[in-house]
Amino acid sequence: MKLLLRVMLLLVFCGVNTALSAQHDDHDSGDHSSHDGHGHATEVHEGCAHDDSYDPASVILHHIADANYFEIIHGVNLPLPLFLYAPGHGLTTGLSSMLGDDHHLKAVDGYVMNHGRVNRLADSAGDAMLSGEYDVECILHKTEVNEAGKEKDTYYAKINGQEYLLNAASVGDGGLLGGGITNFYDFSITKNVFTMLLAALLLILLWTAVARGYKRNEGQAPSGIQSLMEPFFVFLRDEISIPMIGEKHYEKFQPFILTVFFFILFCNLFGLIPFIPGSANVTGNIAVTMALAVIAAIVAYVHGNAHFWGHVLWMPGVPVFVKPLLTVVEVLGLVIKPFSLMVRLFANITAGHIIILSLVSLIFIFGNNGESVFGAAAGGVVGVAFTLFMNCIELLVAFVQPFIFAILTASYIGAAVEEHEHEHGHEGSHDVEYENLNDSNPAYA
Repeated sequence: MKLLLRVMLLLVFCGVNTALSAQHDDHDSGDHSSHDGHGHATEVHEGCAHDDSYDPASVILHHIADANYFEIIHGVNLPLPLFLYAPGHGLTTGLSSMLGDDHHLKAVDGYVMNHGRVNRLADSAGDAMLSGEYDVECILHKTEVNEAGKEKDTYYAKINGQEYLLNAASVGDGGLLGGGITNFYDFSITKNVFTMLLAALLLILLWTAVARGYKRNEGQAPSGIQSLMEPFFVFLRDEISIPMIGEKHYEKFQPFILTVFFFILFCNLFGLIPFIPGSANVTGNIAVTMALAVIAAIVAYVHGNAHFWGHVLWMPGVPVFVKPLLTVVEVLGLVIKPFSLMVRLFANITAGHIIILSLVSLIFIFGNNGESVFGAAAGGVVGVAFTLFMNCIELLVAFVQPFIFAILTASYIGAAVEEHEHEHGHEGSHDVEYENLNDSNPAYA
């Protein structure tokens, strides 16, 4: 039961953060701008013309980004539920398909689908445009210069010949830490959220079946799914929990270590599946890895004993004038540890996906967008061979990364709950060994 509660808590935290995260790709629809020197963009190409040339960077960013639907094939999508709230306008719900598809976009209550993510018309569009339903001719991308002289990508929805500025996708911090202040909040089920919920459901079903197996086979050899999962359980207990946390405290944290390990593992494996229910880049989303790292840090630091906090806030055994400097360093360490967890998992998973997609892109690059059949064939041979190799590496990484995350989390917990007497015990044992060594060999005396 404790394991199930931890899984549900973990998924709620990650799900909300991911649903509110801004995974906004830089896909360019072909519209370009120049600057007039007054902080505004001057449009060079008017209308909704699209550049059909292959852009590897845009395609890769589009595939690793989160989205409000699953793309089965180009132009055929599986919609996901939308839960959108705008202050003063209320709640808007439905499926993502209500905002149209790649060929026929719609604006509903001011919400527009912009390259897989929901944006909303800025408040300057007026109440008339922020309610009801309108056909969207196209989404225009422009690069503008703000008052500070910095370039910023902006998007406009063209409706009835007029261009309306779009707010960025909703973010958990309300836009205060980047992306600008948004005029709505997005609690929708995205690809990443759907995959996390699916992973949580499978974990609950899996460990419920394992628990029933232990009750049914009490005192007997394991069988069925129990025999499959027991090696994982024993390995994580004997190689991570006990060595890192200690035999006295490990049982308290073992469910959490198991939850973190299998949650990351399942999400990684789903990310290797190129079709539904896979294809979501969950652990390659910085919001998800941040949530996991923050939870791990909270679990470790909340259980930190007086000995741990004493060493962090006022290091014993050092001169008083050095203690403030060490306190700053130790406090920074409390922040750096979860930050390293977050970046390590995110960077490894994202890098693997980018490499695979880059290898696949060789087919289109060598083929010069279909103009060279032999080039495409050569790119296919090279791309497929290396992609198969990279998929094997990715499968290995899918297992290695949750192990690293779990073992580092356990080490942080172990450092927080380690008892002072335990250290003296170790020192005493070393002294006894040294005395015995001197007694057995006078040369060392």
